[in-house]
Amino acid sequence: MKKNIAAVFLCLFFSAAVMPLNSYYVTFKEQYYRLFHIHLIQHPDDTIENIYWLEKAMAADFANPLFALALIENEIQWEKYRYLFHMHLNIKMIEQYLFLGNKWNKRNAFFYNAPWRDQNLESLEIAETCYRSALYYWDAAVEWAEKARERRFYFINLPRVQFWEDEALRIETGDLNYGRTIQRELALLQRVREQFEAMDENTY
Repeated sequence: MKKNIAAVFLCLFFSAAVMPLNSYYVTFKEQYYRLFHIHLIQHPDDTIENIYWLEKAMAADFANPLFALALIENEIQWEKYRYLFHMHLNIKMIEQYLFLGNKWNKRNAFFYNAPWRDQNLESLEIAETCYRSALYYWDAAVEWAEKARERRFYFINLPRVQFWEDEALRIETGDLNYGRTIQRELALLQRVREQFEAMDENTY
């Protein structure tokens, strides 16, 4: 009897081990957005992964309002939610491209870097590409923020995504201005590039 019971438990154990875990297809914006995450130490691979998930979120459809990240009770709330979500996704893309650009950006052209002048110039080119991508997403973020801040939405509040509401307000007031930040980074990058270009790589 004990042997039979043991055999039954073994069968149940091994059958449970091979049973597939519950899963679902990632289809909607909200699902892709949940895959976006920030690491304590942000390596380039982590940033590129986040950009991938954010791009998928941008291209995906919205889930049914029942599954939105905010409480949606009417159509005007639903409209404002969509504008805020688009704006927030663009802001996250800006931040990720800034992270990525900073990995390749050279903030100083030290004289002893002359033997690696060409490699540093290539690195600066990658950083510039990242910053210009961020600038593209900034223009889109501003457009979506303007839509979310239209007068008809003034008294429509979505508490569960209050942070997005704050982002839209800060863009409107100029308190949040990634455009200015990116232009500053591009200007610094150009100055450093000119310093590297003026170097003779055979000097040292």
